[in-house]
Amino acid sequence: MEAALVSAATGALKPVLGKLATLVDYDYKLFKGVPDEISSLTRELAAMDAFLLKMSEEEDLDVQDKAWMTEVRELSYDMEDSVDDFKKLVDSKDTKADGFVEKIKHLLAKMKVRRQIGNVVEDMRKQIIEVGERNERYMARQAFSSTRSATIDNRALAIFEHVSKLVGIDEPKAEIINLLMEKDGCASTQQQEMALVSIVGSAGMGKTTLANQVYQEIKGKFECRAFLSVLRNPDVMNILRTILSEVGGIKYADTEAGSIQQLIGKIKDFLVDKRYFVVVDDIWDVDTWDIIKHALPMTSSGSIIITTTRMNNVAHSCSSSFNGHIYNIRPLDMVHSRQLFDRRLFNREEDCPSHLQEVSNQILKRCVGLPLAIIAISGLLANKERTENIWKEVKDSIGQALERNHSVKGMMNILSLSYFDLPPRLKTCFLYMSIFPEDYIIEKKYLIRRWIAEGFIQTDGRYTLKELGRRCFHELLERSLIQPVEINKYGKVKTCRVHDVVLDFIISKSIEDNFVTFVGVPILSIGRQLKVRRLSLQVCRQSNSIVPNVGLIFSHVRSLNVFGDSIGIPCLDQFRYLRVLDFGGRHQLENVHLENIGRLSELRYLNLRWATGVCELPKQIGHLRCLEMLDLRYTRLGELPSSIVDLGRLVHLLTDNGVKFPDAIAKMQALETLKRVGVLKQSVNFLQELGQLRNLRSLDLDFSGDSSVGIFEDTTGVKEECKKALASSLHSLGTQNLGCLTIFSRTNFLNHSPVCPIPVSLRKLVICDSTVPCVTNWVGTLINLQKLRLRVEGIGQEDLCVLGSLPALLTLDLIGTTMSRDRLSVRGEAGFRCLKHFCYDMTFHGMDLMFAAGGMPRLETLVIIFDSDKTESLSVLALLLSISESKTSRVSLLSHVEYMPT
Repeated sequence: MEAALVSAATGALKPVLGKLATLVDYDYKLFKGVPDEISSLTRELAAMDAFLLKMSEEEDLDVQDKAWMTEVRELSYDMEDSVDDFKKLVDSKDTKADGFVEKIKHLLAKMKVRRQIGNVVEDMRKQIIEVGERNERYMARQAFSSTRSATIDNRALAIFEHVSKLVGIDEPKAEIINLLMEKDGCASTQQQEMALVSIVGSAGMGKTTLANQVYQEIKGKFECRAFLSVLRNPDVMNILRTILSEVGGIKYADTEAGSIQQLIGKIKDFLVDKRYFVVVDDIWDVDTWDIIKHALPMTSSGSIIITTTRMNNVAHSCSSSFNGHIYNIRPLDMVHSRQLFDRRLFNREEDCPSHLQEVSNQILKRCVGLPLAIIAISGLLANKERTENIWKEVKDSIGQALERNHSVKGMMNILSLSYFDLPPRLKTCFLYMSIFPEDYIIEKKYLIRRWIAEGFIQTDGRYTLKELGRRCFHELLERSLIQPVEINKYGKVKTCRVHDVVLDFIISKSIEDNFVTFVGVPILSIGRQLKVRRLSLQVCRQSNSIVPNVGLIFSHVRSLNVFGDSIGIPCLDQFRYLRVLDFGGRHQLENVHLENIGRLSELRYLNLRWATGVCELPKQIGHLRCLEMLDLRYTRLGELPSSIVDLGRLVHLLTDNGVKFPDAIAKMQALETLKRVGVLKQSVNFLQELGQLRNLRSLDLDFSGDSSVGIFEDTTGVKEECKKALASSLHSLGTQNLGCLTIFSRTNFLNHSPVCPIPVSLRKLVICDSTVPCVTNWVGTLINLQKLRLRVEGIGQEDLCVLGSLPALLTLDLIGTTMSRDRLSVRGEAGFRCLKHFCYDMTFHGMDLMFAAGGMPRLETLVIIFDSDKTESLSVLALLLSISESKTSRVSLLSHVEYMPT
């Protein structure tokens, strides 16, 4: 995958390169002599981009390197702004002139533009030369004192921690030993199969310490043993030589390098008839494990392996290799957190003073059971006066403390390992999450849209930007750098947060690289750069102004994000280079604050959700020709201006069902997401043109309105042509790209499907607020459907047969409103050959569903919601037995089974 367009490492160099290449496309004659200069400038910038990217992978850069990189990044942003200004000027001048006088004016304008582009290119060239010469001048002096001290692997120090300093480790240690030493309830014997446990968790959770305690506890029972840590950039040859040295009890120098294949063979031959215990600590990638595992023979009876890792995919790979277990390490509870904290700060005879109890509890809550964080902060407090005010200052400035205090340098180093292991694209996406306040719940889909709008994600031709964004999100989850918060019933993460300690780390990195500037965060330094690129405003209600006068330069801000309730609202005049503008949740926002929004010609992302003071959009909204995402939900808008259709690059448009759209929506050909369209509010022309949106992929239609009846009822007064227009549009959309359709209707919508056919190309169909008496055969025609949500009045065996016949169905949410007269049975002949996720919701009724052998053979997740008090003939225990008996052939495919009696 290619690097991001915009990144924390290289700034805006890539966009500048692309825009310089397109400048000459306007009119080659207009730029006589300029193309050569642009070509020379492009080559220089490309070299700088490649060098910056390489430098960004180094963890231990000196001050001069960092200063030069920052200067080049800042220069790249200024260059892009200059090029954008020039392009706007060319666009405004590049009009066809009529008449002699107009032609003269047009010619003079071209001459002016030629001089301007020449000046812009020359100015860029001079700045690059100046930056390069200055760096070379000072680097010559730096060369005389460039010796760097060796770094210490802080993970390695964990194995030397005395057991008396450890807390909360007895229970997890016993759990892991139990997993390793028992097989099918029998104690380990020489004939037992080998066992593996992979400990997984984020940085600082104590994985190494836990693994070492288990190792020390039981290593004496094994003939051969080894404990080794894997570096972020592993030397596989060195790893294999270390294993051979330790298990064989020979000197490292005597292991003979040879080839990797030869070393694997030697280790395997040595261990094949011996019981061994090997701990491989902190594995970073699957490829490294795939090599190591070949050196560890599976036939060595009674042998055990422990691996630790920060990545879930690595843990799964380790466990699957030897049919082992995954152990998710848990954070310390508050009791053990307090024990660890007090043990580090006070003598055995001394307790935490009463006046420090409350503030220390607040500090511990910030650490959220992360042992490394507790150790780091307690080490910092050990050198502070024991007064409440000073401890409160530490609590409020933990991020700064981590950045500058030597007592917590180990914490930063360990977090740096995770950060510098990321590819440039992921580093940028991860740093961007520092924009959000502490404990902020971040929605996955909107985070991905922000990344795209900022230019952090670039398509590689195989996947869409949205798909690539999802991959980035899930990779951060896999690496335990972000924490899942809301997980739906099928195990998909919907929202996440950043651990407070990790947030402190990425805030310090963002300030260091001038990636994000923070205003309103307590006791947080602004940084040395006064020119702001991305602004996170976290201001309380008591503030007199949302942008305090702190000497910052806001004229080049690319991203403005407002959090919290503040009295002041920023004037948009000073933010003309904005790409992202997020006023989400700002109830004080009113129509007047959007008056100058049309001047934000580079804006890609605009969020006005929950701006309840906004009841009208300015006509100038149509000037935002680069806008890709517009969220207008939960405002007081009743109608969109006609100029909205001029947003030719808009991809996502989100509104409430009471909003009236203008005609000519067919001009918005970039639209992929349109929700939520109140059908009763729209004109016939709008409903007709809806079918012309060739790229529309997701559509929400709401048939509710002022009356309680739907569009297909004669009493609604909706004209027959509206019905025909909508039916025709849905048919057209079904032949194009529409894959997801959500219907909000209070009537029996599906019974009217012949009037308004649902496209058979659909992959997802969700029917809300509408109950059907039965599942008609028409539903069985949706041969491409992968996800279905349906509410049925009385589910019968025939309904299950229709649903089971859907060949591509993966997820089924089936809601019953009344009990079935007969016991339902999911049998093999009922179909459901591909179904992976099944939710059966009988919230107010008893359980009436049975599973027969062979039913739903690929099911992974089963959620059953029922009222146990109304379940007469089948107890919960009987339900468990019926499922387990019918699914013994595929128990391993069941990731979890959830029973939710009401």
